[in-house]
Amino acid sequence: MRFGDLPAWAIELSSSIRDAVFLEDHVSEPINSVTSNGGTKPCILPSNLLWREPLFDQLIVNVYHPGEGICAHVDLMRFEDGIGILSLESSCVMHFTRVEEGGSDIVEHHENHPLTIKVPVLLTAGSLVIMSREARYLWKHEINRKPGFQMWEGQELMQERRISITLRKLCQFFCLPALNVEH
Repeated sequence: MRFGDLPAWAIELSSSIRDAVFLEDHVSEPINSVTSNGGTKPCILPSNLLWREPLFDQLIVNVYHPGEGICAHVDLMRFEDGIGILSLESSCVMHFTRVEEGGSDIVEHHENHPLTIKVPVLLTAGSLVIMSREARYLWKHEINRKPGFQMWEGQELMQERRISITLRKLCQFFCLPALNVEH
């Protein structure tokens, strides 16, 4: 995990991510965003995120071995909107589940309350996931790598080592002056 000054390769990765969001043929529902030169281009990140400097200032690299994954979660609120996850080596399926209103993430199955829908996304080696806005705050993401859970189109994926590189930006908090308290 690294905060602040990122290594040169992570800065280059951030630049590549910024460039990648401009590829019009990879955007399913373009959102018009003002570019740095005043024009508009389809963009999956809002312009205030895309042009922030630095784009990311926190890096975490995780190595997952067969059978290891990550529980369903929404990234901590200490990070700003706009998160990039690069998946390397082994393929896996990341599931997205909408956060339940009322704060409870536990969904029980009974007649009046259907199961929450999981949206599977296949991550092959080199896949990039970018989460912002609703995807960042209102959807949990998880990777269950236990045997039988890594299924895609009816086939179980071969589990090998997987490396995840997550890039985020810490929220800028206002520092309050220290209070002088006499004991």
